[in-house]
Amino acid sequence: MPEPEPLGPDSLTWKYFGDWRGLLIGLWAGSMQNMHPGLGAGVEQHSQFFAERWQRLFRSLYPIGGVVYDGPRAHETALQVRGYHDRIKGVDSRGRRYHALDPETYYWAHSTFFVSTILIADNFMGGITEAEKRQLFSEHVQWYRLYDLSMRPVPETWEDFQLYWKRMCTEVLEDNKATRDVLDIRDIAKPPFLPWLPDAVWNRAVAPLVARNFVWMTVGMYDQPIRDLLGYSWSARDARRHRRVGGMINQVFKLVPGNRRYHPRARAGWQRARGETAEGAPLVETPPRNLPPLGERDNPMHYSPRV
Repeated sequence: MPEPEPLGPDSLTWKYFGDWRGLLIGLWAGSMQNMHPGLGAGVEQHSQFFAERWQRLFRSLYPIGGVVYDGPRAHETALQVRGYHDRIKGVDSRGRRYHALDPETYYWAHSTFFVSTILIADNFMGGITEAEKRQLFSEHVQWYRLYDLSMRPVPETWEDFQLYWKRMCTEVLEDNKATRDVLDIRDIAKPPFLPWLPDAVWNRAVAPLVARNFVWMTVGMYDQPIRDLLGYSWSARDARRHRRVGGMINQVFKLVPGNRRYHPRARAGWQRARGETAEGAPLVETPPRNLPPLGERDNPMHYSPRV
Protein backbone atom coordinates (compact mmCIF):
# COMPACT_ATOMS: atom_id res chain seq x y z
CA MET A 1 0.00 0.00 0.00
CA PRO A 2 1.47 3.42 -0.93
CA GLU A 3 2.42 5.89 1.81
CA PRO A 4 -0.45 8.34 2.46
CA GLU A 5 0.28 11.79 1.06
CA PRO A 6 0.45 14.65 3.61
CA LEU A 7 -1.17 18.01 3.10
CA GLY A 8 1.06 20.84 1.93
CA PRO A 9 1.23 24.64 1.88
CA ASP A 10 -1.07 24.83 -1.16
CA SER A 11 -3.95 23.45 0.96
CA LEU A 12 -6.65 25.51 2.63
CA THR A 13 -6.19 23.40 5.75
CA TRP A 14 -2.68 24.83 6.12
CA LYS A 15 -4.12 28.32 5.74
CA TYR A 16 -6.77 27.96 8.43
CA PHE A 17 -6.08 25.16 10.89
CA GLY A 18 -2.94 26.39 12.66
CA ASP A 19 -4.03 30.01 13.00
CA TRP A 20 -4.12 31.23 16.61
CA ARG A 21 -7.75 32.19 16.09
CA GLY A 22 -8.45 28.49 16.33
CA LEU A 23 -8.16 28.84 20.10
CA LEU A 24 -11.45 30.71 20.01
CA ILE A 25 -13.25 27.50 19.11
CA GLY A 26 -11.54 25.37 21.75
CA LEU A 27 -14.70 25.04 23.84
CA TRP A 28 -16.73 24.24 20.74
CA ALA A 29 -14.35 21.46 19.67
CA GLY A 30 -14.00 19.99 23.15
CA SER A 31 -17.72 19.95 23.83
CA MET A 32 -18.67 18.61 20.39
CA GLN A 33 -16.15 15.79 20.74
CA ASN A 34 -17.22 14.90 24.27
CA MET A 35 -20.90 14.68 23.31
CA HIS A 36 -20.04 11.52 21.39
CA PRO A 37 -20.92 8.69 23.82
CA GLY A 38 -17.68 6.73 23.42
CA LEU A 39 -15.44 9.76 23.38
CA GLY A 40 -17.15 11.36 26.36
CA ALA A 41 -16.85 8.14 28.37
CA GLY A 42 -13.15 7.91 27.53
CA VAL A 43 -12.55 11.46 28.71
CA GLU A 44 -14.55 10.93 31.89
CA GLN A 45 -12.80 7.68 32.82
CA HIS A 46 -9.25 8.22 31.55
CA SER A 47 -8.45 11.91 31.05
CA GLN A 48 -6.63 14.29 33.39
CA PHE A 49 -7.74 17.22 31.24
CA PHE A 50 -9.72 19.04 33.89
CA ALA A 51 -6.77 19.11 36.31
CA GLU A 52 -4.57 20.93 33.78
CA ARG A 53 -6.80 22.53 31.18
CA TRP A 54 -4.37 25.10 29.79
CA GLN A 55 -1.34 22.82 29.71
CA ARG A 56 -3.27 20.00 28.01
CA LEU A 57 -4.74 22.37 25.45
CA PHE A 58 -1.47 24.02 24.50
CA ARG A 59 0.64 20.86 24.33
CA SER A 60 -2.00 19.03 22.28
CA LEU A 61 -1.69 21.67 19.59
CA TYR A 62 1.79 20.39 18.74
CA PRO A 63 1.14 16.77 17.67
CA ILE A 64 -2.37 17.46 16.36
CA GLY A 65 -1.03 20.37 14.33
CA GLY A 66 1.90 18.24 13.24
CA VAL A 67 -0.39 15.83 11.40
CA VAL A 68 -1.19 18.79 9.13
CA TYR A 69 2.12 20.69 9.05
CA ASP A 70 4.93 18.13 9.45
CA GLY A 71 5.28 17.46 5.72
CA PRO A 72 7.01 14.13 4.97
CA ARG A 73 6.96 13.35 8.71
CA ALA A 74 3.20 13.94 9.09
CA HIS A 75 2.39 10.25 8.71
CA GLU A 76 4.75 9.37 11.56
CA THR A 77 3.21 12.11 13.70
CA ALA A 78 -0.28 10.79 12.93
CA LEU A 79 0.69 7.30 14.07
CA GLN A 80 2.08 8.74 17.30
CA VAL A 81 -1.18 10.60 17.92
CA ARG A 82 -3.15 7.43 17.21
CA GLY A 83 -0.91 5.55 19.64
CA TYR A 84 -1.87 7.84 22.52
CA HIS A 85 -5.38 6.37 22.23
CA ASP A 86 -4.51 2.65 22.23
CA ARG A 87 -5.39 2.08 25.89
CA ILE A 88 -8.46 4.29 26.14
CA LYS A 89 -11.27 1.79 26.39
CA GLY A 90 -13.83 0.54 28.86
CA VAL A 91 -17.53 0.39 29.63
CA ASP A 92 -19.57 3.55 30.11
CA SER A 93 -22.20 4.24 32.78
CA ARG A 94 -24.89 2.69 30.57
CA GLY A 95 -22.97 -0.53 30.05
CA ARG A 96 -21.85 0.32 26.52
CA ARG A 97 -18.35 -0.73 25.53
CA TYR A 98 -16.12 1.88 23.92
CA HIS A 99 -12.63 2.19 22.51
CA ALA A 100 -11.02 5.44 21.38
CA LEU A 101 -9.76 3.72 18.20
CA ASP A 102 -13.19 2.52 17.19
CA PRO A 103 -13.38 3.92 13.63
CA GLU A 104 -16.67 5.78 14.16
CA THR A 105 -15.42 7.33 17.40
CA TYR A 106 -12.02 8.37 16.06
CA TYR A 107 -13.51 9.75 12.87
CA TRP A 108 -16.00 11.82 14.87
CA ALA A 109 -13.11 13.58 16.61
CA HIS A 110 -11.42 14.15 13.26
CA SER A 111 -14.62 15.50 11.75
CA THR A 112 -14.76 18.17 14.44
CA PHE A 113 -11.25 19.30 13.46
CA PHE A 114 -12.41 19.55 9.85
CA VAL A 115 -15.49 21.57 10.79
CA SER A 116 -13.22 23.68 12.99
CA THR A 117 -11.37 24.87 9.88
CA ILE A 118 -14.67 26.03 8.41
CA LEU A 119 -15.70 27.77 11.63
CA ILE A 120 -12.36 29.54 11.99
CA ALA A 121 -12.64 30.84 8.44
CA ASP A 122 -16.35 31.68 8.63
CA ASN A 123 -16.39 33.38 12.01
CA PHE A 124 -12.96 34.97 12.45
CA MET A 125 -11.26 35.20 9.04
CA GLY A 126 -13.79 37.00 6.88
CA GLY A 127 -15.86 34.07 5.59
CA ILE A 128 -15.47 31.08 3.30
CA THR A 129 -17.11 30.05 0.03
CA GLU A 130 -18.96 26.84 -0.76
CA ALA A 131 -16.14 25.85 -3.15
CA GLU A 132 -13.62 26.28 -0.34
CA LYS A 133 -15.72 24.09 1.95
CA ARG A 134 -15.67 21.40 -0.71
CA GLN A 135 -11.91 21.70 -1.00
CA LEU A 136 -11.53 21.46 2.78
CA PHE A 137 -13.70 18.35 2.75
CA SER A 138 -11.41 16.67 0.22
CA GLU A 139 -8.39 17.72 2.25
CA HIS A 140 -9.81 16.35 5.48
CA VAL A 141 -10.14 12.93 3.82
CA GLN A 142 -6.48 13.08 2.75
CA TRP A 143 -5.58 14.22 6.28
CA TYR A 144 -7.51 11.33 7.88
CA ARG A 145 -5.73 8.72 5.76
CA LEU A 146 -2.51 9.56 7.60
CA TYR A 147 -3.85 7.75 10.71
CA ASP A 148 -3.97 4.37 8.91
CA LEU A 149 -7.45 3.65 10.26
CA SER A 150 -10.50 2.29 8.49
CA MET A 151 -12.01 4.75 6.02
CA ARG A 152 -15.42 3.11 6.46
CA PRO A 153 -17.03 5.95 8.46
CA VAL A 154 -15.76 8.73 6.17
CA PRO A 155 -18.53 10.19 3.96
CA GLU A 156 -17.81 10.05 0.24
CA THR A 157 -18.88 13.59 -0.68
CA TRP A 158 -19.38 17.01 0.89
CA GLU A 159 -23.14 16.49 0.59
CA ASP A 160 -22.85 13.13 2.35
CA PHE A 161 -20.82 14.75 5.10
CA GLN A 162 -23.53 17.32 5.74
CA LEU A 163 -26.05 14.51 6.16
CA TYR A 164 -23.60 12.69 8.47
CA TRP A 165 -23.13 15.82 10.59
CA LYS A 166 -26.88 16.40 10.87
CA ARG A 167 -27.47 12.80 11.90
CA MET A 168 -24.75 12.98 14.55
CA CYS A 169 -26.18 16.21 15.97
CA THR A 170 -29.76 14.96 16.07
CA GLU A 171 -29.45 11.22 16.76
CA VAL A 172 -26.08 10.32 18.30
CA LEU A 173 -24.61 13.10 20.44
CA GLU A 174 -25.55 13.25 24.10
CA ASP A 175 -25.64 15.78 26.92
CA ASN A 176 -23.19 14.20 29.36
CA LYS A 177 -20.87 15.01 32.25
CA ALA A 178 -17.72 15.32 30.12
CA THR A 179 -19.43 17.93 27.93
CA ARG A 180 -20.73 19.95 30.86
CA ASP A 181 -17.29 19.83 32.50
CA VAL A 182 -15.68 21.25 29.36
CA LEU A 183 -18.18 24.10 29.25
CA ASP A 184 -17.87 24.91 32.95
CA ILE A 185 -14.91 27.30 33.00
CA ARG A 186 -16.10 29.50 35.84
CA ASP A 187 -13.16 28.48 38.02
CA ILE A 188 -10.60 28.03 35.28
CA ALA A 189 -7.02 28.56 36.43
CA LYS A 190 -4.87 31.42 35.23
CA PRO A 191 -3.13 30.43 31.98
CA PRO A 192 0.61 29.79 32.24
CA PHE A 193 1.40 32.50 29.68
CA LEU A 194 0.14 35.21 32.08
CA PRO A 195 2.54 34.79 35.03
CA TRP A 196 2.70 38.57 35.51
CA LEU A 197 -1.06 38.90 36.15
CA PRO A 198 -1.90 38.86 39.89
CA ASP A 199 -3.99 35.83 40.87
CA ALA A 200 -6.57 38.06 42.56
CA VAL A 201 -7.11 40.07 39.38
CA TRP A 202 -7.52 36.89 37.33
CA ASN A 203 -9.93 35.25 39.80
CA ARG A 204 -12.09 38.29 40.50
CA ALA A 205 -12.16 40.17 37.21
CA VAL A 206 -10.69 38.34 34.24
CA ALA A 207 -11.83 34.73 34.73
CA PRO A 208 -15.58 35.54 35.07
CA LEU A 209 -15.38 37.71 31.94
CA VAL A 210 -13.56 35.01 30.00
CA ALA A 211 -16.00 32.31 31.13
CA ARG A 212 -19.12 34.27 30.21
CA ASN A 213 -17.92 35.42 26.79
CA PHE A 214 -16.24 32.20 25.68
CA VAL A 215 -19.32 30.13 26.42
CA TRP A 216 -21.47 32.69 24.60
CA MET A 217 -19.15 32.64 21.60
CA THR A 218 -19.26 28.82 21.62
CA VAL A 219 -23.05 28.71 21.69
CA GLY A 220 -23.08 30.92 18.60
CA MET A 221 -21.16 28.27 16.65
CA TYR A 222 -23.35 25.33 17.63
CA ASP A 223 -25.91 23.91 15.23
CA GLN A 224 -29.41 24.59 16.51
CA PRO A 225 -30.01 20.92 17.52
CA ILE A 226 -26.96 21.15 19.80
CA ARG A 227 -28.24 24.35 21.42
CA ASP A 228 -31.55 22.60 21.97
CA LEU A 229 -29.84 19.51 23.40
CA LEU A 230 -27.80 21.57 25.86
CA GLY A 231 -30.58 24.03 26.69
CA TYR A 232 -29.06 27.21 25.28
CA SER A 233 -31.07 30.03 23.72
CA TRP A 234 -29.84 32.13 20.81
CA SER A 235 -31.53 35.24 19.49
CA ALA A 236 -31.21 37.28 16.31
CA ARG A 237 -29.54 39.94 18.46
CA ASP A 238 -26.99 37.39 19.67
CA ALA A 239 -26.30 36.40 16.05
CA ARG A 240 -25.71 40.01 15.00
CA ARG A 241 -23.39 40.64 17.93
CA HIS A 242 -21.54 37.39 17.23
CA ARG A 243 -20.89 38.50 13.63
CA ARG A 244 -19.64 41.90 14.81
CA VAL A 245 -17.27 40.33 17.32
CA GLY A 246 -15.94 37.93 14.69
CA GLY A 247 -15.43 40.81 12.28
CA MET A 248 -13.52 42.82 14.88
CA ILE A 249 -11.26 39.85 15.64
CA ASN A 250 -10.52 39.49 11.94
CA GLN A 251 -9.62 43.17 11.66
CA VAL A 252 -7.31 43.00 14.67
CA PHE A 253 -5.50 39.98 13.25
CA LYS A 254 -4.81 41.84 10.04
CA LEU A 255 -2.38 43.92 12.12
CA VAL A 256 -0.49 40.79 13.23
CA PRO A 257 2.47 39.80 11.00
CA GLY A 258 1.48 36.76 8.93
CA ASN A 259 4.10 34.47 10.40
CA ARG A 260 3.03 35.28 13.96
CA ARG A 261 -0.59 34.34 13.33
CA TYR A 262 0.31 30.67 13.47
CA HIS A 263 0.98 28.20 16.26
CA PRO A 264 4.72 27.29 16.54
CA ARG A 265 4.29 23.84 14.93
CA ALA A 266 2.34 25.37 12.04
CA ARG A 267 4.80 28.26 11.77
CA ALA A 268 7.67 25.78 11.52
CA GLY A 269 5.86 24.00 8.68
CA TRP A 270 5.48 27.25 6.77
CA GLN A 271 9.15 28.08 7.33
CA ARG A 272 10.26 24.70 5.98
CA ALA A 273 7.96 25.08 2.98
CA ARG A 274 9.50 28.48 2.19
CA GLY A 275 13.02 27.11 2.54
CA GLU A 276 13.78 29.24 5.60
CA THR A 277 14.72 26.14 7.61
CA ALA A 278 16.07 22.77 6.52
CA GLU A 279 13.56 20.09 5.56
CA GLY A 280 15.01 17.72 8.16
CA ALA A 281 15.19 20.26 11.00
CA PRO A 282 13.97 18.89 14.35
CA LEU A 283 10.25 19.22 14.86
CA VAL A 284 9.11 21.98 17.18
CA GLU A 285 7.86 20.49 20.45
CA THR A 286 5.89 21.93 23.35
CA PRO A 287 7.85 23.98 25.90
CA PRO A 288 8.33 22.45 29.38
CA ARG A 289 5.59 24.60 30.94
CA ASN A 290 2.96 22.58 29.05
CA LEU A 291 4.22 19.09 29.97
CA PRO A 292 2.01 16.68 31.96
CA PRO A 293 2.53 16.42 35.73
CA LEU A 294 5.77 14.63 36.63
CA GLY A 295 4.03 11.41 37.58
CA GLU A 296 2.26 11.22 34.20
CA ARG A 297 5.14 11.92 31.84
CA ASP A 298 5.88 8.26 31.15
CA ASN A 299 2.21 7.44 30.57
CA PRO A 300 1.87 6.26 26.94
CA MET A 301 -1.47 8.06 26.70
CA HIS A 302 0.31 11.44 26.89
CA TYR A 303 2.35 13.43 24.45
CA SER A 304 5.36 14.22 26.63
CA PRO A 305 8.51 15.01 24.61
CA ARG A 306 11.93 15.21 26.26
CA VAL A 307 12.37 18.98 26.34
